[in-house]
Amino acid sequence: MSLVTEEIRAKASEIYYGNDICQEKSKFLLKEVGLPNGLLPLEDMVECGYVKDTGFVWLKQKKKTEHKFEKIGRLTSYATEVTAYVEPNKIKKLTGVKTKELLIWVTLSDIYVADPPTGKITFKTTTGLSRSFPVAAFEVQEPPVEVASAQ
Repeated sequence: MSLVTEEIRAKASEIYYGNDICQEKSKFLLKEVGLPNGLLPLEDMVECGYVKDTGFVWLKQKKKTEHKFEKIGRLTSYATEVTAYVEPNKIKKLTGVKTKELLIWVTLSDIYVADPPTGKITFKTTTGLSRSFPVAAFEVQEPPVEVASAQ
């Protein structure tokens, strides 16, 4: 069952359809709130939306995906629907994201970076346990934008 109801869609400030625009908007939003742009490496996104008044965000992809963050050696699973509330330097009430800790999958609930920045990002589980990693492990290098020069 989807957490994104028609009522939420009606309140949305922004709704986008299609992988390319959703990839762009999700990275932009992460940057806007001060989080690393590679935090949500979803694939084949079909819809994303944002309710500015509450900070509610949703991202939908065609199928569940797994991603290994090579710099920290962590495997993370993303459901077909990922939802959260965003605010500066923080994601709260996250749903649809799990990470493998030893041999079990644990559900993530909060992600935040300290203010002032310490270079660390902290992930909190629904059980209250947390672990911190370098922010750089979740940064994706964006290809440089080429600007045509006027001659």
